[in-house]
Amino acid sequence: MAFIGVDLHTNSFTICRLHDDGTEGFETFTLSASALQVFCQSLDADDEIAVESTGNTAWFCDEIRACVGRVVVVNPRQFQVIRKSVKKTDRNDARALAFFLSKDMLPETRLKSTAESELSSLVATRDVFVKQRTMLLNKVHAMFVRRGCKLKKEGLASKKRLRELDVSQFTALEQAELAALRNQALGLTETLAELDKVIEAAGAELPGHESISSIKGIGARSAAILLSGIGNIDDFESADKLAAYVGIVPKVSQSNDTDNRGRITKRGNKLMRTTLVQCTLVAKRYSGYLNAFYQRIKERRGAGKAIIATARKLLSIIYDTLKNGWVFEDFTEFKIKQNQRPAVENILNCPV
Repeated sequence: MAFIGVDLHTNSFTICRLHDDGTEGFETFTLSASALQVFCQSLDADDEIAVESTGNTAWFCDEIRACVGRVVVVNPRQFQVIRKSVKKTDRNDARALAFFLSKDMLPETRLKSTAESELSSLVATRDVFVKQRTMLLNKVHAMFVRRGCKLKKEGLASKKRLRELDVSQFTALEQAELAALRNQALGLTETLAELDKVIEAAGAELPGHESISSIKGIGARSAAILLSGIGNIDDFESADKLAAYVGIVPKVSQSNDTDNRGRITKRGNKLMRTTLVQCTLVAKRYSGYLNAFYQRIKERRGAGKAIIATARKLLSIIYDTLKNGWVFEDFTEFKIKQNQRPAVENILNCPV
């Protein structure tokens, strides 16, 4: 058995093979099909491999997973030994991975399925287009304001109103600029509509889609975003672990008698966190349970902190829903289609 650290690049990878007797061996391979085949032939079934999470890590792991006993994908944000090394070389990076793998001290991250990864990438691309369209519409709005025209930003979201904008008071150059901005915004609107259909269709194929979509406030697109971000719910031991992954837990600083708790960590997927909050704003209007929780926190700590706390509460419900395979018949009353009423009552009996 050997512990193997892999320093992976886009065109090559360097390995450090650490044996039980403490001896080390180094090799560098080109990142090609023939080189990977040679590397796989040198592996034993009980070997363990550690590699940092990068752009091509998922593909690399798929190629070698069948040849070894265990593959550990390392979270580079939590493993600072390599980044802060004063002697940073490919061999030293591979050696550090192999050594800490042998001690079972590596911060492991998880890999999503191919379908989840592809959908997550598509969702991120859609978010880029949304931001670009917003930037274009803001520019249009600013040009009208500069001319002393009162124009509501909300009206620019309508394709009909955007096409019918009166630009006669503008100069020829300004009209050319407005036409370009309007055409690009309209093109992005059509692209987003097409992407939404693809995202919703792909999300419907993911495990747990029926369950999470039965929660009032979570639509088809939101369900796809949340499911692609969460991945396999069994990867999380509890709802608190999922909340930490999403980044909706407070920062904690404890030392001796001091205990400071600040804003949420925001370490997870920003789009997923934003989607969760948007779904919460809708869900609390229909769920008396969530609304009562929100109102209680709002009275003590304000609306901003209340909606974040309620979003975490909704995330706990999402966790239990996916974990138990619930499908709600009426989410507002916490009625489910199957005979699982006692389990749902456990949620309702939690202190509000």
